[in-house]
Amino acid sequence: MVFLKGGNYTVKNYIIDTNVMIHDPEFMHNFEGNNIIIPLLCIEELDNLKRREGLVGFHARMVAKEIKLLMEKGDIEKGIRLPNKSVLRVELNHMDIDILPNGFDTNKNDSRILAIVLSLKKVNDSSRIILVTKDLYMAIKARSLGIEVEDYQSDRIDIDTIYKGYTEIELLSKDINKIFDGGLEVPDLQEEIYPNEFFHIKSKDQVSHEILARYDGNKIVPLIHANENAWGLNPINREQKMAFELLMNPDIHFVTIIGGAGSGKTILATATALQNVIETNKYRKIVFVRPVIAAGNDIGYLPGTEREKLKPWMGSFYDAIENLSDIKETNKNNGGKPTFTVEDFIEQFRQRGVIETKTFTYMRGRTFTNSLIIVDEAQEMTPHLAKLMLTRAGEHSKFVFLGDPSDNQIDNNYIDSKSNGLVYTVEKMKSFNITGHVALKRVERSPLAKIAEKNM
Repeated sequence: MVFLKGGNYTVKNYIIDTNVMIHDPEFMHNFEGNNIIIPLLCIEELDNLKRREGLVGFHARMVAKEIKLLMEKGDIEKGIRLPNKSVLRVELNHMDIDILPNGFDTNKNDSRILAIVLSLKKVNDSSRIILVTKDLYMAIKARSLGIEVEDYQSDRIDIDTIYKGYTEIELLSKDINKIFDGGLEVPDLQEEIYPNEFFHIKSKDQVSHEILARYDGNKIVPLIHANENAWGLNPINREQKMAFELLMNPDIHFVTIIGGAGSGKTILATATALQNVIETNKYRKIVFVRPVIAAGNDIGYLPGTEREKLKPWMGSFYDAIENLSDIKETNKNNGGKPTFTVEDFIEQFRQRGVIETKTFTYMRGRTFTNSLIIVDEAQEMTPHLAKLMLTRAGEHSKFVFLGDPSDNQIDNNYIDSKSNGLVYTVEKMKSFNITGHVALKRVERSPLAKIAEKNM
């Protein structure tokens, strides 16, 4: 049997729970120089999940494909040595549930997995045995048995220090004026500045002199789209103006916008999409994408075609288009109402191939060229799925990820505020010239929404 050994606990033995594999199908590449052990019961659980609709079923199938590729290089029972110097194997033995104390439901797979971990710990008392799980209840039970437990940490981001996309500085007015005269070199700052990061600059010597500007990768330059509107919509606060600049700039191919409920994420993205596709033809079509994460049955249990199944999940886009239509007609007719319904509007452009609505399940194998793709509720994605989405990008396409990464806005049991695909992509993609990010702070939906967001 291929099995790494090391004195003084230098080599760790990681027992991988099913939820870790569902979270990241490429998990085995993140335990360099250690033993990776998958209980056979976890393979059985993956087998039961493979036909599930949505993210869970897709990731279950992805895990099997990853393991299949590795099995071409070795024996999974004896252990396969991986390029990162770790060893992967499936544990077929040590399934005696009598090792568990009274009180455990031995019919549950979680209990059986804990029995395997305890048995391995007993027969390898000189080795460090660690259960890796994202299940809080599993972690509590494991620790009550004296088992060392770790969360899957390879893709966790500190939400409190996440990049917000802008910084505030003070300069002399003469330096501020240089921004409009060929651009200003970035002054010496303590923190690193990234391409397409924004500056809110206040004058040191003139109280009323302040501007918003953007770092283009070389110099601080003025905003280009600050005085424009999209589909009748004007950004109404500092952060919205920053987001608007990113959304309207065709040289920025990937935009992430995070913010709480009512901060304007979806309506800004929808307005600029309608403007850039229907009004100015900068892109051929808009693709609205939503994850399907529900407390009950998922999309596979709903009747009808893909479009009919998706309609209940697309409420945010429908609402945004309805509100924008009201704004556009009000501006044009001095208070008039639209003469069409949102459903008619969307169906008209859907038939012409200008608007698509999709869920992640139907994105595999797609390549989007000359398209503007808006992914709403992106905090529901795993990092693996976020990567899969972005690799769908073809020539002259733009991706926009929107979401609120706080824990109370995540319904996906396999991720949290620190490990979801939205915060992961914000941190991983912030240093490139064709990407941009901004965090929206203010609630603009209504006074009631603002109070609820702050106090509840």
